[in-house]
This record gives sequence, structure tokens and C-alpha cells, in this order.
Amino acid sequence: MSCSTAPRLAILISGRGSNMQSFIQACASGTLDARIAVVLSNRPDAKGLELAQQAGIPTCALDHREYPDRESFDRAMVAALAPYEPDLVILAGFMRILTPVFITPFTGKLLNIHPSLLPKYPGLHTHQRALDAGDAEAGVTVHFVTPELDGGPPIIQARVPVEPGDTAETLAGRVLVVEHEIYPIAARWLLQGRLQLNNEGVVLDGSPVPATGIDYFKGID
Repeated sequence: MSCSTAPRLAILISGRGSNMQSFIQACASGTLDARIAVVLSNRPDAKGLELAQQAGIPTCALDHREYPDRESFDRAMVAALAPYEPDLVILAGFMRILTPVFITPFTGKLLNIHPSLLPKYPGLHTHQRALDAGDAEAGVTVHFVTPELDGGPPIIQARVPVEPGDTAETLAGRVLVVEHEIYPIAARWLLQGRLQLNNEGVVLDGSPVPATGIDYFKGID
């Protein structure tokens, strides 16, 4: 598929964009047949904007502090993305709670990644919460975005064992490795038409996806 006809991604970031970089690599290697049409950040100083520009990707910065409320900011983001006509919107460390103003226009093509085995530990400080609870494993979930914070239907999960002596930082580092592996997989499934969100939940290749998502393993396609 040519670059001009490849599905278009919009990636939203707030910081360094490590998951954004995994998408840049996946598109460049051909493991994800797509092109990143734009990277948008709510922070003009986000390191990921510079990295995207170095990769030749158009960028857009909208400072959320310049808008009176979440709805007006979300409306501005929808308008900023409209010229790029994204087939899929990827939240990659985008640290803003979205309202239906943004979510509704992209329903079924808006993905997020959350560093826990949802429904465990929505919100922040997920790794420390897993350690405090004495969990034997932690992990990460890719899910569709709905108005409920970190409550959209899961697509795929990757599990990471908690090791003796782990801190939140060491655990986060190992989880980040599998984050970069599973996020492009979920995007590929959706862009290939294999993955859908409907009124009953998530469907992959015509079969319902389990309530906690598909368990990731090396070689999954």
C-alpha cells in the first residue's frame, strides 16, 4: 500500500511519547501498514513533538491552559484533527481526561493504553498500587476509549511478573517493554477491519473478545 493511501493515524501525547515512538518504528518497518498523519500535544514543550518533527511527522500543539473548560479544549482538538481525516486516534501518554465532545466523533476508532491489568487500578500510580496490594503480576491493557475513565472495553493485555525487590520504577520499566509490543498489534487489528467495537462489546475476527481482553503472547498476530 502506498504512503498516500495507507490508513492515517493521529497520535496524542503529553510528554516524551515513548509509545508514539513504537508506532513510528512499526510504520517504518512495515509491521503496521499505516502512516502517522499528525502528532498532537496539549503541552507545547512536550519532548515527543520534537521527536515527531525529526521523523518528518506534522505536529500540532494546543495548550489546554488557554481554554476555559474541557469541552472547549476537546472541541479545538476535534477541529485540529479534522484536516488529517484520521482512521484511528491513538492516545499515547495523553494526560487529559476526555469528554464526549472528543470521544463521540471517534467512537470505535479511539484507543488508549493503560499500565495495569484493567479493571484493576484505573487512574494513576498503577505500579505502586500493584506492589502495595502484593500482586504477583502487573501489566498493561489496550482498550477502546469511552466516557468512563480507563473503563472502555479491553482489547489486549500483557502480563509481567512482579519480582522480589521490585520498585514502582523497575516494574514500570518492564511493563513499558510490553506496552510497545502490544499497542501496534491492537492498532493493526482495527485498521485491518478484524477488530470492531459494537453494542455487545469487542469483536476480533468475528468472535467476542474476553471481558479483560486477549492475553498477549510472543508471535500473536
